[in-house]
Amino acid sequence: MTAEIGIMNKMAVALAADSAVTIGIHNGQKIYHSANKLFALSKYHPVGIMIYGNAQLMGVPWETIIKVYRTELGQRSFRTLQEYCEDFISFLNTNNVYFPESEQSRYMQITAYHYFQKITEDIEKAIIEKLKGQNSISEHETEVIVQDIIAKHYRQLKNIERLPAFTEQFSKNFIKKHRPVIVEIIKKAFEGLPLGDVQVDQLLYICACLFTRNRFPKETSGVVIAGFGEDEIFPSLFSYNIECIIDNTLKYRREQAEKIGEETTAAIIPFAQSEMVYTFLQGIDPNLDLISRYYLHHVFYSFPEIITEELLKKESKEIKKKVKEKLRKSTLTLYNNYIEQLEKIRFEQYTQPILDIVQFLPKDELAAMAESLVNLTSFKRKITVGAETVGGPVDVAVISKGDGFIWIKRKHYFEAKLNPHFFDHYTRGVQSGKE
Repeated sequence: MTAEIGIMNKMAVALAADSAVTIGIHNGQKIYHSANKLFALSKYHPVGIMIYGNAQLMGVPWETIIKVYRTELGQRSFRTLQEYCEDFISFLNTNNVYFPESEQSRYMQITAYHYFQKITEDIEKAIIEKLKGQNSISEHETEVIVQDIIAKHYRQLKNIERLPAFTEQFSKNFIKKHRPVIVEIIKKAFEGLPLGDVQVDQLLYICACLFTRNRFPKETSGVVIAGFGEDEIFPSLFSYNIECIIDNTLKYRREQAEKIGEETTAAIIPFAQSEMVYTFLQGIDPNLDLISRYYLHHVFYSFPEIITEELLKKESKEIKKKVKEKLRKSTLTLYNNYIEQLEKIRFEQYTQPILDIVQFLPKDELAAMAESLVNLTSFKRKITVGAETVGGPVDVAVISKGDGFIWIKRKHYFEAKLNPHFFDHYTRGVQSGKE
């Protein structure tokens, strides 16, 4: 896990990222505090990039991908930051030498098998539930359970919105191409369970949906790109979820798009572990806020039933039902009005005053604020029970139209004074106008 943040005003955008990375191993997890997550996307232009979540894409470290792209980008520039983002996405889509079909197929098989295991677990739970109170379960009953649960997953995934990069024809081609491999995975995952042709076809389509629908696992990579295009005088920030490349097509979605202008003069955008930043901005921990809303909604929903049963004991069920429905409609309206007013007060008294100050902060203060908010999350992890999944040195950079990408704080895995050749090599292309 990680903690990252982007803070913007009309002057610049400050980016900050911690250095913690969690590595999953066969018997647990190992946390290191030396990962690089913040980079300049261009040596020549004011654009930066941050990574959170999965540190690799299809087995290739994001740091390697970014630096290869930066070399290929060279001195090229784009009118808007969005065009930088689109070019980076295009680079990922077209450089199959880094993401060979063998790796794409391996990822597809692992993902499909894990999801099919989830379905079989649901089937096993349903069978166990059916066995309660009886000694055995018939073959027909087992078939019905298998059919119902597979159909349920089929409907759920089919109803999820398809990502723009994929069409129905893509799904058909995917199934046709990978059918033999997927059928073998189905046999392995559903061994001993009765499957008909309909269920096999549904499972094939489920597999296609895993890679074409707007559904992303926890292990997805987050990519944040921020800075200025050639024609932009104010900064902007775009964030994406990127999972994999399947059949030479990138599975991704855009998460956020924040642009500074006349209407939005300041923005604070946290990523990954962000609860401390939201607490700072909104005056309440988001998890506590969620719990509070849940129980308050339960109270407002249950109150009409309590009142009806107490005051209308002698009335018929029909009258009680009508009164209960009318009261419930009124109480839920009161609840919604309360939440609306609470959010308005929270924004006016907590969030807006901070944004009013942020819009006038100079570049060094933007950097200091970004670093402080990341450190706040790190400190919370340090003094609470659980793994310190945020920590280590905080890398900080400020990107402005005039000065470009400027490092405020940056760690190196080597001593800078012992490696002058590294910095000579890094700046040689910029000084000569070549990469």
